[in-house]
Parts: sequence; C-alpha cells; structure tokens
Amino acid sequence: MRIWSIANQKGGVGKTTSVVSLGGLLAAQGKRVLLVDLDPHGSLTSYFRQNPDNLERSLYHLFFEQRYKDKAFIQTVIKPTSLPNVSLLPATTSLATLERQVSGQEGMGLVLARSLAQLWDEYDYALLDTPPILGVLLVNALAACQRLIIPTQTEHLALKGLERMVHTLKMVMRSQNRQLPYTVVPTLFDRRTLASLTTLKEMRQIYHDSLWSEAIPVDTRLRDASHEGVFPHQLDEQSRGVRAYRHLLQDLEQAEAAREQS
Repeated sequence: MRIWSIANQKGGVGKTTSVVSLGGLLAAQGKRVLLVDLDPHGSLTSYFRQNPDNLERSLYHLFFEQRYKDKAFIQTVIKPTSLPNVSLLPATTSLATLERQVSGQEGMGLVLARSLAQLWDEYDYALLDTPPILGVLLVNALAACQRLIIPTQTEHLALKGLERMVHTLKMVMRSQNRQLPYTVVPTLFDRRTLASLTTLKEMRQIYHDSLWSEAIPVDTRLRDASHEGVFPHQLDEQSRGVRAYRHLLQDLEQAEAAREQS
C-alpha cells in the first residue's frame, strides 16, 4: 500500500478536492483506494453524503480501547463510495475533542499507521485528508504516510500557510528521524489574475526543488462534482481540473516508482 497525506495548515486550498480527484483517477486505473478523513469538519465524509454528526462509528473510535489493532472492527467503520473500488474511512465531529481526550497518552501519534497496517493487503493506496491545524490528527497523518502532498492556493496569503506546513514537516521529520518526500501543488490557479501569476512565480523561486511543474486551475466542474457527490472524472473526465489532476497523478507515480527503485 502507498500512503499519501494531503495537508496544509491553511484551509480552503483544495485538500479535499485533491483527495477525491486523485482517488477517483487511481480507481479508474483499477487500483483499490481507501480515502481517510482526519478532519473534524468532515468535508470528505460529507462529500460522499455521510453525515459527520450522526455516524455510529468513525476514525474517532479507533483511538480508544485499542481498536486500531482489530482488523474486523476497522472494516466495520469503512463506508462505500460511488465507485466499487474506493472506500471511505469517515470522520465525525467528535474528532474535535480528541486532542483533549488523548493528551499525554503514549502511542497516540501512531494509531492511524497501526490501523492501516491491518489493511495493508486490502488496498493499493490510502489518501489522507487532514485538518488545517497541528495536533494529534495531523501528526498521525504525517507518521503514517510515505509522501506528503501540499495543495497551496495561488494567492499571497497562502504562502504563509505553506511556510508553516513545511516548517511543521521538518519538525516532525526531526522528531521521527526520517525523511518524508513532499510535493507542493499550486491550486486554484487563474492565469487571468496578477495575484495567481505573481504567487506562482514566488513559489517557483522559493520551493523550486519540491514544486510540481504545473498547477491545478480554477474549474467550476470540480465544484459541480462536489455538489453531485461524485468523483470529478465521473462528471467530466475532460474538464480542465481533471486533466490537471491526471497529470499530477502521473508525476507522483513516476516519483514514487523512482524512489522505490533507488
């Protein structure tokens, strides 16, 4: 299983859209995909018409009573999506209380990694949608993943969020004594605006070694897919946004293959 975290400490940059778009395109290749919602707001969960306010079981429950060790229990938490080879490990709003409940308990940063280890042969990919704050949930995502994808809106204020995210990543890598490759993905790019053009130029100057060579454009079809609760490629496989995410996926897979061979 390949595990990718999609993270940024700024909201509204396209994290959930990236998770759903990449997951759908992987499924179209025949891959078995698990989407994991670690955000108490439950945007990914809501995308697939599950209600984060009243789910009986969710990711939250894996943190208690050693549930992350029980494969059978984990499978009862997982929900289907509109594609047969894509599943959802949903969030509930109770995740917002998790920080206070597990504070100081040993091993809480590895719950997700240990849960996914129980499912290692069940899926080819796990894509993790993360909250925009540093806490036990984001730490779990970074500890579990093999690659970090950082969607970043092409506007000036988003650069600060990107800077914080990279700083957090380096801090976590030092504490875990490992290297975690990351890819910065410019999102919501509008070549008609000076703000987008200027921000993308700044990104290329500062993050040239880790910046994806293209950008995800503003595309209303991505919003339409969310409204319908379907994967973007199901709605319009030739939309600008889907084509861009297809290019991104190709580049990410090439980078993973190269890393695994080295």
